[in-house]
Amino acid sequence: MTTTSAPSPAAQRALAAAALPRRLGWWYVAEAQLRSMKAYGWTIVASGVGQPLLYLLGIGLGLAAFLDVSIGQGPDGPVDYVTFVAPALLVTAAVGVAMDEFTYAVMSGFKWRRLYWGPNATPISPAQLATGVVVACVGRMLFTTVAYYVLMVAFGAVGDPLAGLAIPLVGVLAGLAFGLPVMAFSASLKDDRGQIALVQRFVFTPLFLFSGTFYPLTTVPVALQWIGWVSPVWHASEVGRSLSYGSPPGAWPVGVHLAVLLVMAGAGAVVAGRIFTRRLRG
Repeated sequence: MTTTSAPSPAAQRALAAAALPRRLGWWYVAEAQLRSMKAYGWTIVASGVGQPLLYLLGIGLGLAAFLDVSIGQGPDGPVDYVTFVAPALLVTAAVGVAMDEFTYAVMSGFKWRRLYWGPNATPISPAQLATGVVVACVGRMLFTTVAYYVLMVAFGAVGDPLAGLAIPLVGVLAGLAFGLPVMAFSASLKDDRGQIALVQRFVFTPLFLFSGTFYPLTTVPVALQWIGWVSPVWHASEVGRSLSYGSPPGAWPVGVHLAVLLVMAGAGAVVAGRIFTRRLRG
């Protein structure tokens, strides 16, 4: 008859230490990602505060002064131009953060700096690794959208500041709806042959320009309106405007916009998780 002795205290501590990454691996990765952002922290602050300040100054005190017709419409009639465009600018800022964090940074983790291979040698799973990268990006997006919203309120660019408190979260959802599919694409790349630059030029920029950011989508030629229909920028902007001053008659239901954003984000998350797993455990 054989007996097995209980693990020594040192072995028990080692097992307990190894169990933590199994449960909290995503958080360890997110913490590491957030700490690495200190290297360009001033850039994050400058873009998160300076960009909305310049946009709102330029539009509120500049462009709006030259508009002699109403652009934005709410349920009770025309709204100020800066009030119309501000939610879309906030959303675009969040999508811009996703473009930063889910493109070259992801490819660097696999190829140039190979930062993902170290955690991959620990009990942290590829899915947890991908989740940690996303959580860190959400943290940066929250900082950007909250700063944007504070400035929007300071400029009087929010019709209902209380309901508008949810606009930063809508911006984050838009960032995930755009960024998670982009993250999956970046993770699939083995070499940089200009693919990310093409996404920047032919996907991100058209979405910014043709998603009803500066004018209602209905004023765009019908042949180009489909860009808005498939754009997370437009869907999130419409939700933000509804929270700020209400939806005009004939607008899409808010629930439809949110459903589109959730489907985009969910599909991107599933594909990104599978690509991370295939590359790190394949």
